[in-house]
Amino acid sequence: MADATAASPSMNAAGDDRIPPRRLFAFLIMVFGMFMSILDIQVVSASLQQIQAGLSASSTEVSWVQTSYLIAEVIAIPLSGFLSRAFGTRLLFAISASGFTVASFFCGFASTIEQMILWRAIQGFLGAGMIPTVFASAYTVFPRSKFYIVGPIIGLVATLAPTIGPTVGGFITDMMSWHWLFFINIVPGIGITIGVWLLCDFDRPNFGLLEHFDWWGLLFMAGFLGTLEYVLEEGPQSQWLEDTSVAICAAICAVSAIAFFWRVLSAREPIVDVRTFTDRNFGVGCLISFCVGIGLYGLTYMYPRYLAEVRGYSPLMIGETMFVSGIAMFLTAPLVGRLMAKYDMRYLIAIGLVLFALGSYQMTWITKEYDFYELLIPQILRGAGMMLAMVPTNTIALGTLAPERVKNASGLFNLTRNLGGAVGLAVINQVLNERTDLHISRLHDRVTWGNATAVETLNMFTQRLQGMGDATLMAMKQLSQIVHRQAVVMGYGDAFFMLTVFYFGLSLFVMVLKKPSATVLGGDAH
Repeated sequence: MADATAASPSMNAAGDDRIPPRRLFAFLIMVFGMFMSILDIQVVSASLQQIQAGLSASSTEVSWVQTSYLIAEVIAIPLSGFLSRAFGTRLLFAISASGFTVASFFCGFASTIEQMILWRAIQGFLGAGMIPTVFASAYTVFPRSKFYIVGPIIGLVATLAPTIGPTVGGFITDMMSWHWLFFINIVPGIGITIGVWLLCDFDRPNFGLLEHFDWWGLLFMAGFLGTLEYVLEEGPQSQWLEDTSVAICAAICAVSAIAFFWRVLSAREPIVDVRTFTDRNFGVGCLISFCVGIGLYGLTYMYPRYLAEVRGYSPLMIGETMFVSGIAMFLTAPLVGRLMAKYDMRYLIAIGLVLFALGSYQMTWITKEYDFYELLIPQILRGAGMMLAMVPTNTIALGTLAPERVKNASGLFNLTRNLGGAVGLAVINQVLNERTDLHISRLHDRVTWGNATAVETLNMFTQRLQGMGDATLMAMKQLSQIVHRQAVVMGYGDAFFMLTVFYFGLSLFVMVLKKPSATVLGGDAH
């Protein structure tokens, strides 16, 4: 086996382009570990009610099953760049995979909500190390001429895992129980740990870096990112700064952010090298990744919420409907790889964003009757657009950097996608809440005794409910429910329209990227 240092893209671009089978197999094992880690963000989302019942928790407490994972993950992802250089890819990934597996085991056996929150946080923190490590390996271990193969693989996993998370979670909970959402990780986790330990030889550790570990930088980063994630998660339903806990966390976030950026710009060995953002393609690529994260996590939230709230779907039915996007992503991935080798990747990103916008635009006409077939084309456009936007962005942002900068940059790049998702969910929740209230107010103004249609509908309900109690009161409640449901649907239409305008505008911003050279993919991009 050639020395790991010989695997840098610059050397491989001019030398032997073959990928050793052992190295490729080790990489695929790591990709599966990343899939498990990202999947676990969303896998519990369709089963929170069952977990709440099983642990006798309140609705506020059970939301922390997801929030604790997200907060821990968002802290650990940028830290992974430093740890990967210090421990090496093999040791860091083995620690992450084994720790994730052990935490999954204890999550499954948790008997109280406090135990569950603790082990979910540990699971998120340790599992997060696998995500940027795979991205870094893809763009440093393999020759540039093979980026069209490895790029779509990691792009597919990064987008497919959160998309099918509710599907997998709903299926497992329906077939077995919520405990198996976590037990399902144990056997693969053990296999991944052993496989990586035996096969991974991408680089060597540099334990000397640990002597200069910046504990203050870690503290400030945890305060900054952890409280930011909390504010974005809790803000929409807590009236933002009107809630004491949100206001306190916002203040801690602001102070920690200032301290963090001062520290990383002045420390001898910063915990995160933010100067990487000065590279134009990486900086703009991170911004696009942030914006793509808004759509990736935002629509993974909006579609299931609509199907549950308006259509009354079960978790399994929601999963079956959402699976269309996953199939579209899976089928688009190999096509994107080939297109990247032939055409300017900036155009592919722009086309992807336009397809995503078109899918959202079709949903602006949403009604309460929208079902599987009405959601089919929008979901296909969403899945194909996401892959066309995500994969070339990954390659432009990370594939054009010097190999020694990729490990640190990979953590920052993945962080931007997750933060985009957090910001997107906060904005979407706020829009849904405010626009629903506005539409309820407007509809109430129209549904009056002077409205012949409203009076006719009310009389029809009253006649139908005769002999079942206070028919008039029950009819009024039924009419009120119809008005509220219509307002909710109109709120969804407004949120989809907001995403449509946003992604059409973002598609024009792509031209700020510098055109990558043909050698990035070893091809002949036009």
